[in-house]
Amino acid sequence: MSEEMNNIAQEPTAAAVETVVASKEAKTSKKRTKKGAAVRQVATGRAYVKSTYNNTIVTFTDQNGNVLSWSSAGQCGFKGPKKATPYAAAVIVKNAAEKVKKYGLKEVSVFVRGVGGGREAAVRALNANGFIVSVIKDITPIPHNGCRAPRPRRV
Repeated sequence: MSEEMNNIAQEPTAAAVETVVASKEAKTSKKRTKKGAAVRQVATGRAYVKSTYNNTIVTFTDQNGNVLSWSSAGQCGFKGPKKATPYAAAVIVKNAAEKVKKYGLKEVSVFVRGVGGGREAAVRALNANGFIVSVIKDITPIPHNGCRAPRPRRV
């Protein structure tokens, strides 16, 4: 008999279930408003250019590494082998530069990674879009002896 009383006491009532469901619906239906924070001004920053055989990606950050804007060849509408061309790199830099204008970025340190065709074109386009290029540094990863080579093939 005491077990039956415990089971009855543990079962939630219909009213309690309705209030829980109503509170969950109320939480999901609320819309969040964006905070009207002022856009911070960044005078100096960094531009990372990743240029591979298949694509080119440009990222603008502040000195701490917080991303301000980025762009890639695919985002600009290039497809296939056209993504790795010098012309695509120039268009990518122009697109990313338009996005970063609201931050007031004027001087950039350029960090280039990769061996694609858009390396030099991206740096030239940065200069052409009104940025003062203070430093150009190649940060392409180079293995120092690297991974173990695969075993020789036996035929």
